[in-house]
Amino acid sequence: MRSKVTLKEKVGTKIIYAVLLVCYYWMWARRDWHDYYMTIQNMVFTFTIFFFAIQADRIRKYSKEEKDEMAIQNLWRADAISLKIMIAATIAIAFAGGVAFIDGRMAGYALVGMILVLTVIRFVIFYIMDSKGI
Repeated sequence: MRSKVTLKEKVGTKIIYAVLLVCYYWMWARRDWHDYYMTIQNMVFTFTIFFFAIQADRIRKYSKEEKDEMAIQNLWRADAISLKIMIAATIAIAFAGGVAFIDGRMAGYALVGMILVLTVIRFVIFYIMDSKGI
């Protein structure tokens, strides 16, 4: 099957990267241990390997295809909006950490959570802009 790789697909897969980042941060920052954690870690690691292998093939296919210039412009606009959101959220997290509302571990959870939410927002903004042809 030869399916065309779209920019929407590439932007959407960034959500999976963000979920993997949250999973790995949870593995690094947790302070307790249960027997089933090893199973979760092995499943996440195996999924990561297979996902990266599939993504490498999709990225290789995308690099050989013709680019949609309007979609690229919409992605740049979505990235600009996302950057402004990220700056505001990072300032809020830094302020909360600075005045001791949250500790370092919770600030880390807030940051990786913000990255996950931001990738979803970025995809939604890009999808709306691209589907309406703005």
